[in-house]
Amino acid sequence: MERAELAGWLRLSLTPGVGDGAARRLLAAFGLPDAIFAQPEATLGEVVSTAQAAALKQPPSGLQAQVDQTWQWLHPADDPTGGAITRRVVTLGDAGYPGSLLEMVDPPLMLYVLGAAAFDLTQLGRSLAVVGSRNPTPQGASHARAFARALGEAGLPVVSGLALGIDGAAHLGALDAAGDAPVLATVAVVGTGLDRVYPARHRDLAHRITLQGLIVSELPLGTPPLTQNFPKRNRLIAGLARGTLVVEAALASGSLITARLTSEQGKEVFAIPGSIHSPQSRGCHALIRQGAKLVESVNDILEELPPLAPAARTVASDTPSPAPEHPLLDALGFDPVSLDALSARTGWSAAQLQAKMLELELDGHVSRLPGGLFQRAAVG
Repeated sequence: MERAELAGWLRLSLTPGVGDGAARRLLAAFGLPDAIFAQPEATLGEVVSTAQAAALKQPPSGLQAQVDQTWQWLHPADDPTGGAITRRVVTLGDAGYPGSLLEMVDPPLMLYVLGAAAFDLTQLGRSLAVVGSRNPTPQGASHARAFARALGEAGLPVVSGLALGIDGAAHLGALDAAGDAPVLATVAVVGTGLDRVYPARHRDLAHRITLQGLIVSELPLGTPPLTQNFPKRNRLIAGLARGTLVVEAALASGSLITARLTSEQGKEVFAIPGSIHSPQSRGCHALIRQGAKLVESVNDILEELPPLAPAARTVASDTPSPAPEHPLLDALGFDPVSLDALSARTGWSAAQLQAKMLELELDGHVSRLPGGLFQRAAVG
């Protein structure tokens, strides 16, 4: 990503009063951020409110400092890892943006990613979220680590939130399963900027994750651990993974928010039962009463997960991939994509894309999916 492109995305995401929803409408209408800011205020006002249109014509306070900080973070002067660990910004217009987040009603405009250079967020098609109490019982922490290890041994990366308690145990279990193998073991989705580690006592764990996984945030660098940001973090945990396992949770728990968001996205929720006398089991028991699957072993989870589509698997082949028949196919990639995301990637308007996608659909190159999504047709 060039510095000017980064500055455009940061300006769009940081403009006061312009949330992600308004930003997505602007991207769909005008294309990439530079094209948005080139529009007259009156034209912007046809897509967003008058106040938002006016705000977009003025660079937000502190923008240049944020651009400088982010650029320096992306390109550190000294890299002791020799390039083994990379720092990335993935935008809604990036082909590397995770397809699972595009299925959410509110996908973030930008993702900051820190971790092993060999891994990216498109590899999370098999992942499962493991979440729970920050103050678990010893048995709960043991369950989290054991289940995460079993999931890792079954080939499923573990997504969690790097919090104390169940989250930390889940990350450790996934790392246990990976050993020294070059596999994506775990992903930590955090509620701060990636220039800090919270909680501080997980600094060593965070370093281990960067070697065999990824740390992800949608929050700008410098963002401290603010309470209101953790529900946003939870929705990304639910969005990235195929389902969520709740190990222990009280009735008033952020883990139940993650479980609710998972269910709202049409994904599976799993819960481990516990003692009827333990407050840390009541959240799991409530989830089970609401329809979450009671699990006693990892097989109870695996049997509920639908098999991956052939296109989602990594298959070795001696036959080179054919050249794309249309430039839109490069932008489309292989995951389901909305018109908004395609507009952000290509800079074309929604009307232009509708016409071009119809041509590809009639030619059999693209399939139309429920929810306004499109996907490359399988080559058979």
